[in-house]
Amino acid sequence: MSAYYAIHDPLIERVLLTEDEIATVCSTLGARISADYRGKPLTLVALLRGGLVFLADLCRNIDLDLTLDFMAISSYGTGEAVRIVKDLDDDVAGRHVLVVEDLVDTGLTLHYIVNVLAGRSPASVAVCTLLDRRARRIADVPIAYRGLEIPDVFVVGYGLDLGGRYRNLPYIAVVRDEVMG
Repeated sequence: MSAYYAIHDPLIERVLLTEDEIATVCSTLGARISADYRGKPLTLVALLRGGLVFLADLCRNIDLDLTLDFMAISSYGTGEAVRIVKDLDDDVAGRHVLVVEDLVDTGLTLHYIVNVLAGRSPASVAVCTLLDRRARRIADVPIAYRGLEIPDVFVVGYGLDLGGRYRNLPYIAVVRDEVMG
């Protein structure tokens, strides 16, 4: 699906963040992370699938020697029951762990993941998110690196999906309210 087609897709209301705006956020966050973790063993952990696109751009903006790892989770019901479907491949004991998320919403799943990782004896655990939708927050999740706060709208693109579609858009778009019911 081309970017042009998606903008003219009847499900898409408008573009919320352009490619250039996302690139600027990644650059800014990368510079801050580079300064804060200089000289420290850093592992970036992305939650699959949505966080993958953000992780790819973010890590290229971090001027440090670092490692990457991935987790995949499955939530049940209201998101209160979480199961790890794919766990980390590497041991994070003694390392600084930065969980990289595309969007923090209710915070329930991320709260669970941060607690799981904290139990593995890392030097520290922190969260970096591209988007923060605080209006929907239920669980308190401290976010060390926040790209942008967004309103309570459903967004797609840049890794975020609707039924598996739109992840490949190079920008973030708002889905029409009537689509979400």
